[in-house]
Amino acid sequence: MRRTVLFTATATVLATVTALVTPAGAVTAHVRSTPASWTPSIATSGTDGTVELVRQLVPCGNLMYAVGRFTKIKQGSTVYTRNNVFSFNASTGAMTSWNPNVTGTVVDSIALSSTCSTAYLGGAFSAVGGTTARNIAAVSTSTGAVVSGFARSASAEVNTLLMAGSHLLAGGYFTSVNGSTKRYLVSLDPTTGKDDGYVNIPISGTYQYTDQGGHPSSSNPTRVFGLELSPSRTKVLATGVFTSVGGKHRQQIFMLDLGATSATVSNWYSSEFNQYCATAIPFYVRAAGWSPDGSKVYVADTGFKPATGTGYKSSDPRAGLCDAVAAFSSSAVSTLGHLWINYAGCDSLYSVAADAGTVYAGGHERWANNPHGCDYAGAGAVAAPGMGGFSPTTGTLTFNPTRDRGDGADDMVVTSAGLWIASDNDFGANACGKTASGSPATGHAGICFLPY
Repeated sequence: MRRTVLFTATATVLATVTALVTPAGAVTAHVRSTPASWTPSIATSGTDGTVELVRQLVPCGNLMYAVGRFTKIKQGSTVYTRNNVFSFNASTGAMTSWNPNVTGTVVDSIALSSTCSTAYLGGAFSAVGGTTARNIAAVSTSTGAVVSGFARSASAEVNTLLMAGSHLLAGGYFTSVNGSTKRYLVSLDPTTGKDDGYVNIPISGTYQYTDQGGHPSSSNPTRVFGLELSPSRTKVLATGVFTSVGGKHRQQIFMLDLGATSATVSNWYSSEFNQYCATAIPFYVRAAGWSPDGSKVYVADTGFKPATGTGYKSSDPRAGLCDAVAAFSSSAVSTLGHLWINYAGCDSLYSVAADAGTVYAGGHERWANNPHGCDYAGAGAVAAPGMGGFSPTTGTLTFNPTRDRGDGADDMVVTSAGLWIASDNDFGANACGKTASGSPATGHAGICFLPY
């Protein structure tokens, strides 16, 4: 399960949010390739099948909040027991004492209240600090205790949470949340956790198809996987598995317009999202993000290769959106095509974020600029393992710090200080960026910070 950053905050910390999300002053081409040495990291060594990971990083005030699947976190020489949730100083890496202690498979997402006093958690879990909580909960950021007034029961995994003004949007596999029978997407009151009626959008459908070789698509249950708020805080991008959203045909992605009293489905959409990728990966738009001025939408895709037509054969040139990072206009127009696309050569991308100078995308890719290769470096390909930075105007690779590929980079968030990357420790992955001498910088399992 992957997503790009879901930054959450509202009016009372608007100045802080703006400073974190949109670097002020002169445009910096990109962050540096040498990571900060002080970031916390996953303390265990991952092997295939026993992977720990940080799923999402969200800043609020001077702290960074991290959620995922892990049991121990190392900062400096000290190892801390932290089950799936922790926080740390975003300037020094110093761990806080905050320890909600979530019992379960994973915490997928975290959203913060406008004052940073309450953390909303979503995922696949059964308890927080010994208190029963089924897949969703509100937690005090000072004590780590469950906020008892917030209802805490979702029928299935909650993949994503997002504060949009005074509404807490929740997306996932669920068919009911805290008494509401809204499926896959619901708006909750941040105080009570109950459905506040702001989102009334029926969502349905799965991706059923057969590829050129006669293989049927694998299971892909309906869900909303990721939510991303626009810089203007008036729109939301949603990714997931669906074919109908609010009565409109949508696959892989849709855009919400946030009105004063309700959210509606925007006319923004491209027929390119109707394409099918490999039958083993029916859902491929795993991350979506915005340019700082909100004029562009960036997507980072898995999918391997198209299910039919050009690109199906490994010897074909790449086609469609499978295993690529791409840019679209955010304007709702009748005919919308990508502005540019950069192919990884049949390797997956799972996260995307952007500043004014660079679009950052990460996964377990080996190359960029690779439209002529599938699992090999074709003509013009550039080795760019784990992540890359791309020109927002042309899509060409312009920044290549490298990182251990592992399973992939789950999340990226740009702040005024630099780029944060959340990832896993598969096969002992812990290198990100380069030291001053140009060798891989190690000690960054799960979290990497590349400063400006």
